[in-house]
Parts: sequence; structure tokens; C-alpha cells
Amino acid sequence: MQDFKLTKREKKTLLEVSKRTLVEAVYNRKAPKIHIADESLNQKWGAFVTLHLDGSLRGCIGNITAQTPLWKTIRNMTIEAAFHDPRFPAVDASELSRIEIEISVLSPLKQVKDISEIEVGKHGILIKRGPNQGLLLPQVAAEYGWDRIKFLEETCCKAGLAKDSYKGQDCRIFIFSAQVFSEKDLGAE
Repeated sequence: MQDFKLTKREKKTLLEVSKRTLVEAVYNRKAPKIHIADESLNQKWGAFVTLHLDGSLRGCIGNITAQTPLWKTIRNMTIEAAFHDPRFPAVDASELSRIEIEISVLSPLKQVKDISEIEVGKHGILIKRGPNQGLLLPQVAAEYGWDRIKFLEETCCKAGLAKDSYKGQDCRIFIFSAQVFSEKDLGAE
């Protein structure tokens, strides 16, 4: 799988884009005007933005593949995670100081022929069957201590499928890796 590596400076820039977007959207209900000239951050990569409030999930939305430069994807997914994750109400100003932003930049998808290709902790999974699809990021299995089978079952459930659907011939399984980082990972400066 082809990956690219972001520098610490590029990661910090993406976190700043996300934080600025979150604040602007909460207070002014719009995305900030931002211009990023960095060539790496103008490449098109899939990405997810995850918001944590006091250590608990507060929103998570992303694009598996991007149609816009990475920094714009981060800006757009920050708004989606903060206001359009159907599991949570919209983020409000009282929460801003307690929200931690985590960004996951995804490698391209690779379809697997055998589930033994899936490395828990390294790969995320996308399962597709008919109109249903579900995705779990690589860090989810590690956070919950799942093995490969539990990871596959939970991804099927997220897709609205029976937990053993991954065994079916009509089920397609894709893997990807992710660069995952947050402000606490990079340290405050």
C-alpha cells in the first residue's frame, strides 16, 4: 500500500486548520477562509477527523478518498464531525476548551483476498456488501483490544450487516493504513 509521511510541521498545520475551523464554525457557523501553499497538504488523501470531549468520543466523520486537497478535507470533516455526526448533538462553545482533535490521514484502499492479510493495529477495514458499507479506523481495534475476527465482526455490524457477513462471497473487504495524530501526540509549543 502506498503511503506518504507527513512531517511534524505538516501535522501541526493540519491540527491548526481543524482547531481554527472548529472555533470559527461554533461561533460564526461558517468555515474560515484558509490558504495553504504546502504542496504535501494540497495532495488528495482520504482523512477522518475525530473529536474527543474529556476523553470520550464526541464526533468522527471522514472521507475514504478525497476529492479536495488534504487540508480542505480536514477543514470539511471537522465541520462534519462537529455538527453532522448523527450520534451526537452539535458541538457548542462551552465544550471548545475540552475538545481534543485527532486526525487520521488514510492510505489508498487495498482489497484483500484473504483475511490473514489484515494486521490488527496497523490496518483499518472497510467492508462492502450490496448497498451497505462500514469502516473502522486502525486505532479502534487497538483501543478495544480486538483480534482480527472481532475487528471484522464489528466492521460488519457498523455496516448494518450480520457479524459473520465478512465470510460471504458477495462481501468485499478492503484495508488501509493511517497516520494518526493529535495535539497531545505532537506536544504543545
